[in-house]
Amino acid sequence: MTAYAAIVLAGGAARRMGGRDKPAQPVGGVPMRERVLAAVADAMPRILVGPGPTPAGVLPARESPPGGGPVAATAAGVARLEPGVPVVALLAADLPLLTRPAVGELLGELDTAPQADGVCFVDASGRRQTLCGVWRTDALRAALDRLAGRYAGAPLRELLAGLVVREVTWSGGGPPPWFDCDTDGDVRRAEEWAR
Repeated sequence: MTAYAAIVLAGGAARRMGGRDKPAQPVGGVPMRERVLAAVADAMPRILVGPGPTPAGVLPARESPPGGGPVAATAAGVARLEPGVPVVALLAADLPLLTRPAVGELLGELDTAPQADGVCFVDASGRRQTLCGVWRTDALRAALDRLAGRYAGAPLRELLAGLVVREVTWSGGGPPPWFDCDTDGDVRRAEEWAR
């Protein structure tokens, strides 16, 4: 499957990082949000949801209310999609180790699972990494409709409840692509892996 869009969620409060613009923090000299956007360079369109600058070639979006959480951000991103986009990668902006091959693995898994509404990685403990996944756009739209606009503050698991999710264990080389940076220590660890 080659036709897909990407929505990158960059609107979190980053409380554990002192409220700094977390996606702008560099790993390997490149801001995390730019690293995530590079991993989906072939997506059309690429949508960045959150405050701050938007790189050229990327559509901006803002959740309502600002800081309203991942469901509100997902709704804002999906609203920017043209009809007919079959699949969307839904990604956190703080995944500095995400690569195009990892995204390709997810897309391939969805392509071979017609009954699945989405595919996401699971970590070693079996926890779903739902903001490192690809989803059928119609299934996401239907899930948003079920919430009937009650997006602000809703947990992502509520949005995805009822969807058929295929879980994928990362089998590629290198660090886990779902590794997110919530603390300065996480950023340091990502820097070590990115060398």
